[in-house]
Amino acid sequence: MERTLPPLAPGTLYLVATPIGNLEDITFRALRVLRECDVIAAEDTRRTGQLLKHFEISKPMVSYFQFNEAKRSEEILSRLERGEKVALVTDAGTPGISDPGERVVRAAVAAGRRVESVPGPCALVAALTASGLPTDEFHFIGFLPHKSGRRRNQLEALKQFAGTLALYESPYRIEKLLGELNEVFPGRTVVLARELTKKFEEFLRGKPAELLALVAKRSLKGEFVVLVSGEEELPTGDAGHADETP
Repeated sequence: MERTLPPLAPGTLYLVATPIGNLEDITFRALRVLRECDVIAAEDTRRTGQLLKHFEISKPMVSYFQFNEAKRSEEILSRLERGEKVALVTDAGTPGISDPGERVVRAAVAAGRRVESVPGPCALVAALTASGLPTDEFHFIGFLPHKSGRRRNQLEALKQFAGTLALYESPYRIEKLLGELNEVFPGRTVVLARELTKKFEEFLRGKPAELLALVAKRSLKGEFVVLVSGEEELPTGDAGHADETP
């Protein structure tokens, strides 16, 4: 028996996750929402336009990015109040995770509007689950501040967390970050995940000093998810024997 899917709800803000690399990342539900919504609020209308063209979807778009969030949030709320179905997308991944979206979601919730997440690709989850580091407890930081003093202070503060640390970083600052990790967390295991779900996806694992030496030899492109183990590893011969007596 063919099952009829429920129509999109009027006056709803849909947070639609889009591919982080491979176009096959997108879900059937995401495609349906993009086809059936009234308007798409996009971080970059040109980039989203390419995605829509690939899937043969034609919808009106408005830009929604860091520097027009306040104005566009008001406009999106007005559209929701008129009963429009609004899909919010970013350049890649899940809206609101180190990307625009958090502000309009808060405004919509405060106004009593319905907000639905259309889950899917997220660089954080893709990297964490394949990292080989513990996933039962983790702390997501997003992007560190650009200024060296603030970056160092935030990294020092992260020493208190027991779980895996997860950060985003650009290829232009990855060597700088590894240097900072080598100073603050020299004994911890670091995993660099880059080009996730793309043709040249790669996971690099080692201590900060080892990865620094690697970066000095080769150029690493693409956006990075950086995972740091929650504690220093014991030497292999001593693992599990620290508290034992003969």
